[in-house]
Amino acid sequence: MLNKDHPRYKSLLYREKIVKAHDAGILADSGMIAHGRGETFDYLIGEKTTPNAKNTIDIAACYFLVAKNPVISVNGNTTALVADEIAELSKLLDIPIEINLYYRTDERVLNISRVYEDLGITNLLGTNDDEFIDTPDLNGPRSPVSIDGINKADLIFIPLEDGDRAEKLTINNNKNTICVDLNPLSRTAQTSTVSIVDNIVRVIPELIDSIKKHENMSKDELNAKIESFSNEENLSNSIDDIIKRFK
Repeated sequence: MLNKDHPRYKSLLYREKIVKAHDAGILADSGMIAHGRGETFDYLIGEKTTPNAKNTIDIAACYFLVAKNPVISVNGNTTALVADEIAELSKLLDIPIEINLYYRTDERVLNISRVYEDLGITNLLGTNDDEFIDTPDLNGPRSPVSIDGINKADLIFIPLEDGDRAEKLTINNNKNTICVDLNPLSRTAQTSTVSIVDNIVRVIPELIDSIKKHENMSKDELNAKIESFSNEENLSNSIDDIIKRFK
């Protein structure tokens, strides 16, 4: 039993979710290591959404609202931590969720599929029954994507993913990418169009609220906010946020 008065209660709760997801065949062994790595950076930013991250989330909301074919890509960690919120985001925008795994097995895909199906998601891509095509210039297990999903998308939300895919999708395939990565120095953060340096468990609820706040804005207003954004400046601010905490 987790004690809610424990100073690390939320952190312990997320760890418990990760362990349960691993036991349920949703999460690969390496996913547990990845969670710990991210948790370290969460400590560095104070385990809270910074004003800079909040602004970046607002920009991400604008990108979603102007995109023609956005897709939410999910893996085991995302599913373990924020499946409910991802499903809510998908329904709010009426956009598909696509399963994309580095350590892909039919069993893991089936287990993850069931999670989202149980949450009422009907537009689920990347399943064992889907049709796939390789992503140009991308080698490795993340290269195959749904023909009707990431392949056609103009915007891909890639929370907790790897740098290879962020780099190839953004730079080589001219797609916009939004990542959630607690490490502002990672290749994922450095090569994405919009990099939200924050914990996924805080980001998705904030993103849902931001989309609702911006959904009545005109396309011109949304694009003006997008044009004013610099991801390079965002990442610099994210690093400064960490440095300032230890001065």
